[in-house]
Amino acid sequence: MRLRKSSLAAAVVGGTLVAAAAGIVLAQPRTAATPPQGIDRAQAGDERPWSVAGGDIGIRWNRDLAGDLGMRILPGSVHGQRAADGSERFEVRADRQLRFKVDNGYARTMAGGGLQARGGYVLQLRDGRIDLDGFRLVPRPARPGSEPEFDLVDAGGIAWFHVDHVMHELLDDPPSLTIGSSDIRISARLAERLGSPWAAGLAIAELQLDSPVQVRGSGDLRPSANFITWDGDPAPGGGTYQNDIFMLSTFAQFSRCTGCTGHGGNGRMVITPSATLKNNVNEGSINPTIPGDPRGTSAARWTATIPWYQKFSGNHPPYNNDQHPYLVWNMYRLNADGSIQQIGSSGVKHAYLTTNGSCMDSGDHHGHALGRGCTDTYSVGNNDYTQGMTSRAEILPASGLWGRCGSIFDPDCDGNQNTAPGDSYSHRMIVFEPQLSSSANPGASFLFESWYVARGDIDIYNSMSTKLATANWMGTTWSIGTTSERLGPAIDRWFGAPDHTASNPRNPRMKPPGDRKLMTELVDAGQRARLAVKVTRLPDGNWQYHYALMNFEFAFAELEGAPPNLRIVSTRGFDAFALATASGDAVASTVFRDGDIEPGNDWSFEADADGVEWSAGETGRSLPWGELYSFTLVSPKRPVDGTAVLRSDGAPREAVYELATLVPAP
Repeated sequence: MRLRKSSLAAAVVGGTLVAAAAGIVLAQPRTAATPPQGIDRAQAGDERPWSVAGGDIGIRWNRDLAGDLGMRILPGSVHGQRAADGSERFEVRADRQLRFKVDNGYARTMAGGGLQARGGYVLQLRDGRIDLDGFRLVPRPARPGSEPEFDLVDAGGIAWFHVDHVMHELLDDPPSLTIGSSDIRISARLAERLGSPWAAGLAIAELQLDSPVQVRGSGDLRPSANFITWDGDPAPGGGTYQNDIFMLSTFAQFSRCTGCTGHGGNGRMVITPSATLKNNVNEGSINPTIPGDPRGTSAARWTATIPWYQKFSGNHPPYNNDQHPYLVWNMYRLNADGSIQQIGSSGVKHAYLTTNGSCMDSGDHHGHALGRGCTDTYSVGNNDYTQGMTSRAEILPASGLWGRCGSIFDPDCDGNQNTAPGDSYSHRMIVFEPQLSSSANPGASFLFESWYVARGDIDIYNSMSTKLATANWMGTTWSIGTTSERLGPAIDRWFGAPDHTASNPRNPRMKPPGDRKLMTELVDAGQRARLAVKVTRLPDGNWQYHYALMNFEFAFAELEGAPPNLRIVSTRGFDAFALATASGDAVASTVFRDGDIEPGNDWSFEADADGVEWSAGETGRSLPWGELYSFTLVSPKRPVDGTAVLRSDGAPREAVYELATLVPAP
């Protein structure tokens, strides 16, 4: 596709990368670009379906979860060929065809038929066997225009699994239908047979497909994509197109565990999300993208197309690299004493393809560009894929850049992808049983947070959402439930929640007089952090100060090179948190919480007449981007307006920031 090109000049300011566009040739607003090559245009109104057959189908099982549920996965008559990504690939029979209708380059509506594998599996259950030898993929009924879904059925036509969150694409060299990732979910029928009705809907495997086109019907083989406008392009009336994506919905699922035994155990579990986003809907006027949510309306009047190019796919407009969003997720515990504590954080999931569902413009998107109002989902299976996961230390979140050189995918910086080292726990979100157990944490509640990081996003807070989470031990595995979704970060939800500590015994909703709270945002060079404090009068007359420091984007980095060959030599977050104007000579007790269970990397505490300070020192872990540390102190002194100081002592250039907060009175 031929669109405008740009060059990128990069500089390091204050230890942080600042990227500036130079020499950009701007496209005209909503004007036609040269269309992609290879389009097969049909007559208007012609509804002839397409069909595919043959090729291969792949399944990547979560065998850990299957074993926990009492299901052994045995090979069928023909074994699958093991692929580098851990999936098992089977030949698809050429005498069975899947039919579908094409709309602007996408297989939007299934029209019947199905595909059948040569070979497959036998599932050994506690009460017998299920024969999935020669399993079939059959379309499920769906409303027109929605994403396709399938049943995975046995030879007798029984649907034991459902397939959804299908990331599909029509390719033209050669013409084929591909499914890069989709979730295989346990049906209600199978859950009942497993003796675990609650397991219905759990993602147990990932399905992939590559099947060549046998019959070309009506509709374009590829999206027209002839009205793309990128971030910064001029819009009518003197404005510009801007990036602003929203988190539409998310949920969390237990994926696996080592040594888990329940509420009294000490095992480590992996929790994985499915996350659906939506691009801004505005085209010259302000309208809600997520109706009913206070953060659901964008301030950007003109919606830009978001680049979505797979890593190592070459250099593409508008940034002359392989730009794409990233997904991260976290878990928090709201303790009974009123404090918040992070208990889990993921690595980074690289996005690579967008299916552009429910779009509002037909020509402003393709499989690697998200258009206006378009939705896209990254499934549980896709977010549990080692070849897509990396460390947060490889990303500069404020600029949205990836340090490819020296990364786990390109350690020798030759521009070619290496197989990522690691296993099914690498760069996942790991939570230990004592952190999540309700019996180990009486009175606590939990929040799950997921967040898309997109370059140039004008509002990061509507790109993330939180849900209330529950964890229940089901005898052999954990079940994670999520409800009540809201846009915004967990720190906001904690700050806005009513305290349930030291409340009036006659009226639990009535707080003692003098209680105060304050939230302050720090913004510097496009980087953001928030400090929140909640102060409560205790029954013994002392004051309890709960501080929460969330580092959204501050990454103090030492860099070499420039995109697309950027190397992040080192990166740090904040190293110290001080209350410079507080009275430190009468602190009764303190607590530090950094989200892990390693006491050896905790921050140390010091107090004197001039103030109090927590610092990483030589052994503490820096507060990196995307994480929250919390601090509690008890003092006989009432709260007054004061100053907090944040430092990054170990950064390439020392950074110091001051921001308002509440502190114990002098």
